[in-house]
Amino acid sequence: MSFKIAIIGAGSVGFTKKLFTDILCVPEFKDIEFALTDVSEHNLGMIKAILDRIVEANNLPTKVTATTNRRKALEGARYIISCVRVGGLEAYADDIRIPLKYGIDQCVGDTICAGGILYGQRNIPVILDFCKDISEVAETGAKFLNYANPMAMNTWAAIEYGKVDTVGLCHGVQHGAEQIAEVLGAKSRWELDYVCSGINHQTWFIELRLNGRPIGKDELVAAFEAHPVYSKQEKLRIDVLKRFGVYSTESNGHLSEYLPWYRKRPDEITRWIDMSDWIHGETGGYLRYSTETRNWFETEYPQFLEAASKPIDPARRSNEHASHILEALETNRVYRGHFNVKNNGVIANLPQDAIIESPGFVDRFGINMAAGITLPEACAATCMASINVQRMSVHAAIAGDIDLLKLAVLHDPLVGAVSTPEEVWQMVDEMVVAQAAWLPQYADAVPAAKERLSKSKVKTREWAGAARRSVRSIEELRAEKAALKQAG
Repeated sequence: MSFKIAIIGAGSVGFTKKLFTDILCVPEFKDIEFALTDVSEHNLGMIKAILDRIVEANNLPTKVTATTNRRKALEGARYIISCVRVGGLEAYADDIRIPLKYGIDQCVGDTICAGGILYGQRNIPVILDFCKDISEVAETGAKFLNYANPMAMNTWAAIEYGKVDTVGLCHGVQHGAEQIAEVLGAKSRWELDYVCSGINHQTWFIELRLNGRPIGKDELVAAFEAHPVYSKQEKLRIDVLKRFGVYSTESNGHLSEYLPWYRKRPDEITRWIDMSDWIHGETGGYLRYSTETRNWFETEYPQFLEAASKPIDPARRSNEHASHILEALETNRVYRGHFNVKNNGVIANLPQDAIIESPGFVDRFGINMAAGITLPEACAATCMASINVQRMSVHAAIAGDIDLLKLAVLHDPLVGAVSTPEEVWQMVDEMVVAQAAWLPQYADAVPAAKERLSKSKVKTREWAGAARRSVRSIEELRAEKAALKQAG
């Protein structure tokens, strides 16, 4: 087989390498072309060198090109994969820092909440640019695979306004299933069969079977509470399981941001989170992790390049959806996964226009969703709160409507539990002004926002958050890695 895959945001080096090696685990794909594109020529050079080394080490005819000219990379592409982070760590730092001034403590801030909504405002104009290029220069009927957050907002914009065949992809479902299989004592994750449905980062395991035997709430609660690690790391998630009756796909830290009950009081936050790793609820945890990962990669690049000389091992193919979707579409080997698509009746008690995450099957005819799902009422209610915020956020981004943007942020569950309307109005003004370079649709609104900020009397505070850790130096990271290696 011979076709072209374009990867936008290929400078996300580690993730691009994973996608690349996964795809080349499919024997029929050895003759394809990968076109890498990114705004960072430096990062492109690094990932191109790594992928070239993989191709050479495995004696493959695979072609790899790299360019900062996105349109050129998309020319003739059958599949386009996006893993972009618009604004980089600079804008992301403001997504965390500015809301903290108003008492809003986020762990990740990339889905909803104040940070996730502004992240969407930065992404959506760029997503629509991608869609324009795909429509004009990619292969007819090209499929857009979006890995970038905020998943639902980006996918919503691409489908509704970009008019491109788009599917959103995430790995939260797989990670949650691995946890459940482990606590239930399964020998492998393949012994667990499940139906998981909802919206991205708020997806719910509504049906569980272990070797064909149904697993109920009480058994699952007992299994998690007995686990020596998860009982400490997933306290909030276990509490939601007890109250809702179903387990959430999303990590303890992520889930804490989407519910208005666990992060609204600083003294309560530490009760529900765990500081052993960022993903369990640390303030600004993903920002710290991302910063450390970038610094580590820059310093340890020679070792990454050397590791690329190893043969590709199909047995180590990851559970990221992309390679399996492409394999199913091109070879007709059926793949079952969980995909982010427009609802259109798949989940009966969520809106038709929402972007849902639910089970589907892929073959040469495309992605075929399993319809007729009804979520438990509490799960649907929680999803609805986020969907309403997502819809307003997408519409605000498309129109450049700062008033609608403020209403979207006001209706966010965690923001609404913490901040007053006056605080929200000022916070959004401050964030739009700080991120103006990445918000072209709000250019006309920035002068008035600056004027309002100069006259505002709303008080703020400099606050690091309830559970903040400092970014570790390369030396500290190296020492910790050595200690873990010695201990293990």
